[in-house]
Amino acid sequence: MAAGVGAAAGLGMLGAGALGIGHHYATVLLDPARVVAFPERVLRADADSVTLATSRLVRQPGVWGLRWPEGLAVIGPILSDDRHGVRRALLGGPVPREGAAVIDAGPFDPDPAARGLPFTEVAIPTPLGPAPAWHVPGGSDTWVIAVHGRGGRRREALRILPALHRLGLPTLVISYRNDDDAPPSPDGHFHLGDSEWEDLEAAVRWACVQGARRIVVVAWSMGAAITGAFLDRSAAADLVVAQVWDAPLVDWRATLRRQARNRLLPPQLVGIATVSARRRIGIDFDRFDLLHTPPRRRPPTLIVHSTPDTAVPVGPSRALAAAGPGLGWPIELVEVAGVEHTAAWNADPDRYEQLVTDFLDDRL
Repeated sequence: MAAGVGAAAGLGMLGAGALGIGHHYATVLLDPARVVAFPERVLRADADSVTLATSRLVRQPGVWGLRWPEGLAVIGPILSDDRHGVRRALLGGPVPREGAAVIDAGPFDPDPAARGLPFTEVAIPTPLGPAPAWHVPGGSDTWVIAVHGRGGRRREALRILPALHRLGLPTLVISYRNDDDAPPSPDGHFHLGDSEWEDLEAAVRWACVQGARRIVVVAWSMGAAITGAFLDRSAAADLVVAQVWDAPLVDWRATLRRQARNRLLPPQLVGIATVSARRRIGIDFDRFDLLHTPPRRRPPTLIVHSTPDTAVPVGPSRALAAAGPGLGWPIELVEVAGVEHTAAWNADPDRYEQLVTDFLDDRL
């Protein structure tokens, strides 16, 4: 009997531990705090190149930002890769100093002027108060609304802005609740798209007041979850005539399972975390599985997703694209090898921009 009591107590402690870990996982998920880490190391640099300590991320192909606490530079192709480190071309910005750094998918700072584009800082009247946005002018009544991902910033859009500008499309790069300069949510949590879509709706309505007649959405990662909720719930969704989704989050549960594996957590903790998140923010995760609960409005969509993505897995994008014809949802999926989350542009900027402009030319 004593052994039975001990076993039950042990199981109870394990259960309590799992509940605690699951609750903590949900807390991390909903926390809007942004922490910048510098996991890479600059070994040496000069006016032409920079050599970094070898790592998986440092070896990614293409064009990247290299950020350190005091600066940002643009690095390009790998020139050599050996026991002395990974040497890459230095394409722009200051010469990095030796020491801690991070590979950044956003090589440009701080605003559209960094890409040589005219812009105006505007304030979008959202339900929680004014949220800043960049308005890059164009000559069309079809406007682009750009929506960054969870924990990201507006600068995420700086990579694709020149290509959109060449198409003559006015672009509104928005912020939303819990961004640095945007209003906080009342409870201080991310809502994973379940309330942020209202800020996208406010941006669409603001664009319409300025003369927009049709809307194209360009979104990264959780920006797609926000857009999906908008397409399902907003009366303004019918204005959207096309969209480009980069590494889209189209199934929250699948994404949480992938990230639990990244953290070496057992998959059953995902269920605990989703229950905890639902209790705190009221989200219905079924509504964020777009394969089984597609939005009411389903405009032609280009999905670009990197196959090695360890943050938002490519599998749900594949499944959604395959199901598109049956859902009445025209979806084109392009997969990109060799790079991480939301880095398809970085792998080959020219190819990426051609994909986007060809898609929008065909649809518009």
